[in-house]
Amino acid sequence: MSRLQTCFATWKESGRKALIPYLVAGDPEPQSTVALMHAMVQAGADVLELGVPFSDPMADGPVIARGHERALAHGVSLRDVLGMAREFRQQDQNTPLVLMGYLNPVEAMGYATFAGLAAQSGIDGVLTVDMPPEEGTDLLRELEAVGIDPVFLLAPTTTEARARMICARAKGYVYYVSLKGVTGSARIDVDDVATHLHSIRQHCQVPIGVGFGIRDAQTAAAIAVHADAVVVGSVLVQLIEEAPAQPERLIALIRAMRQSMDQLVLDEKGRTTA
Repeated sequence: MSRLQTCFATWKESGRKALIPYLVAGDPEPQSTVALMHAMVQAGADVLELGVPFSDPMADGPVIARGHERALAHGVSLRDVLGMAREFRQQDQNTPLVLMGYLNPVEAMGYATFAGLAAQSGIDGVLTVDMPPEEGTDLLRELEAVGIDPVFLLAPTTTEARARMICARAKGYVYYVSLKGVTGSARIDVDDVATHLHSIRQHCQVPIGVGFGIRDAQTAAAIAVHADAVVVGSVLVQLIEEAPAQPERLIALIRAMRQSMDQLVLDEKGRTTA
């Protein structure tokens, strides 16, 4: 099994729900990314989603788009992001790393070259926002050859038939987009998410992570009741934007989310043993 699959299996046995924070590699500056990754893990992150800077991040709202712009202003490329992953792996061999980005930089590098370098850099999963699974045969073949899991998106508008197809091809986990629109665009409707996840689980054998709209510890815990993982992005990038030299607020939020999600597990165990 891959590192992602092994970790999710272990967390399931313990009842732990995974916390997956997202950061744009190179934001606020390239020199700070690896240290921030380690700090996130120490605060309670289980998986890290590392955003690859791109000039047209069409699925991302203005907050994350500005994060991409700041990283690109420093000249951060896909190769640089892989270099950051390699540096992170010098101290951390356990935390799964997922690259999240768009297809153009991968195509420019070449699928085989990208997959090989990603594997050498310790990447465990790749989420390519603008690559439909049915159009990703060549890239998926290269990822499979080096043991990297493809992570796919599901949305409130995904049909049952398409959800079945996507779940059959996914490994590691699937990422359920909790709302219509771009990242950071609205508050999450927990009841609506629960309804959709119940339907998706009829076809899905891999864990389900939920993202978009999660901005505080209370919401993270509420989503963790229904999901296997909670993905948080825009609010973290916003905190970086507001205080680039002071990551303490970002770390405090991750720690608060972790504590709320862990308390949920303890409460559930208490109910089952009462």
